Amino acid sequence: MLLFLKSISFRSVNPQNQESDQQDMNNNSCRELATTTSTSSSCISLTVWRKSLIFSCKGFTVIGSDGSLVYRVDNYSGRRGQITLMDGSGKPILTICRQKQKLRLVDNNWFIYEGEVGDDNYNSNSSKSSSSRKKPIFSVKKQMKILHSNVNVLAHVYYQGISKKRYSYIIEGSYANRSCKVLDAESRNVVAEIRKKKAVTGGVTFGLEVFVLVVMPGFDSGFAMGMVLLLDQMFS
Repeated sequence: MLLFLKSISFRSVNPQNQESDQQDMNNNSCRELATTTSTSSSCISLTVWRKSLIFSCKGFTVIGSDGSLVYRVDNYSGRRGQITLMDGSGKPILTICRQKQKLRLVDNNWFIYEGEVGDDNYNSNSSKSSSSRKKPIFSVKKQMKILHSNVNVLAHVYYQGISKKRYSYIIEGSYANRSCKVLDAESRNVVAEIRKKKAVTGGVTFGLEVFVLVVMPGFDSGFAMGMVLLLDQMFS
């Protein structure tokens, strides 16, 4: 299956033939997004497969335009409250944890930590002192549709420590339709976008399990993939 996923992300170019159609599509996606954000620099186009390479796990496999394994998620426990994003070699990059609160019927807040953290790091009932716990680098709040008029907004992303009235990024669109944008809150520029995967040839349909993540220059692709994991936790 990994070979199949690589094949839809990258094709070897025959010197006597034209460049790969898939490579052209990746470049077109970047050019389209670059046009909307008024930048001429190249962006990153990743193919995201909503499946772990380990058959006993739920997770994600992320392939670069050159066919390399860029990121992976192997959720052995199957828990929705915590998920770790790794690079291609298996090194933890980010851990996403859902905030646990006793007095709230619905937990709509998530924390993003650098690297890997244990269960007791974000559990308020843990005996571990707050000073010794790892601090999150971002917090994310899911938008409650019944409380807000703008139904296009999915979530707000905050730098941890900044006032909750000031968010850094906003996520808009529909994850169910694989059509989302991450925007800088101040400039409203698109920094990352989720798009449906288009068939190259032969009428192949990828559905919702395989899609594209386009990341603009200057925005961390690992963090962008973290946004994908958050949306999947929130809306799947």
